[in-house]
Amino acid sequence: MRTMTELLYYSDSYVRCFEAEVLEMEADPGLRVVLDKTAFYPGGGGQPFDTGWLVIDDARASVTRVMKQEGLVWHDIEIDSSEKPTVGSFVIGELDWEQRYLTMRTHTALHILGAVVYNEYDASVTGGNMEPGRGRMDFEFETMRKELVAEIEARCNEEVAAARRISTKTMARAEALKIPDLIKTKVNLVPESVKEIRIVEIDGLDMQADGGTHVKNTEEVGKIQVVDYKSKGAINKRIYIELA
Repeated sequence: MRTMTELLYYSDSYVRCFEAEVLEMEADPGLRVVLDKTAFYPGGGGQPFDTGWLVIDDARASVTRVMKQEGLVWHDIEIDSSEKPTVGSFVIGELDWEQRYLTMRTHTALHILGAVVYNEYDASVTGGNMEPGRGRMDFEFETMRKELVAEIEARCNEEVAAARRISTKTMARAEALKIPDLIKTKVNLVPESVKEIRIVEIDGLDMQADGGTHVKNTEEVGKIQVVDYKSKGAINKRIYIELA
């Protein structure tokens, strides 16, 4: 049986440096490795993959892409040195922390936005995406106007200032789906194959099924700015945010 990659970010989003063993390696068409554990997020749920470096003996390889396949996390690397990782060797992983932390702040900001709109305007999320420092969410709104957008922005920043604690836990699928309003998207996006669901909770504001990385407190998000909004259909409106 193949050993699956341990996902360090799943239990602690603040791990930025770690030691890991190389489990598998491929060199065609490009060099990529599987590690026994990783703090690199492989992308998914609208959150982009992390980048950074692997230190291999005295050489430093750039991690240019990360993706998860059948329980294994593959790291595409570029290295100038003749030093190459070998199966069974150990490497040091280092995240591009500035990018990761900004992504964490952005992801939490989108959860705050989604919770405010869902709780106060009863509008489900129909889509979303993010990159470090900015993102967008689509909602099941019939109308959107400047005054409403300003009101939503103000409420989001009130929740940031409230310094709400953020935590995660994992529950059996059947139990998790009994939680009211756990799924705020119009369609349940959690695959049937997922038997345990990770829940991200913003204390007193929101609970969502989510596999991504977040900050520990809403205060870390900083100021949320709604920079644009658009109609994407009769009952589909898009809100764009940036972090100040």
